[in-house]
Amino acid sequence: MSQTTLTARVCRDCDGFATATITTGFADVDGTRGTVRVNCPTCRGLGHTVPALRTTRAVRGAA
Repeated sequence: MSQTTLTARVCRDCDGFATATITTGFADVDGTRGTVRVNCPTCRGLGHTVPALRTTRAVRGAA
């Protein structure tokens, strides 16, 4: 019998590549390039999302 493993849901906006490093185009004094680290705003740099909580809907007249 096969076993299933639960995997984290991959973020739909970044496809799991949650952090990007962008060069600024300017060189520092020592000759290295300045970089800026940018995280995905949806998953906040995690690469995966948490499933939405299940909500229940109230029905009128149900007792």
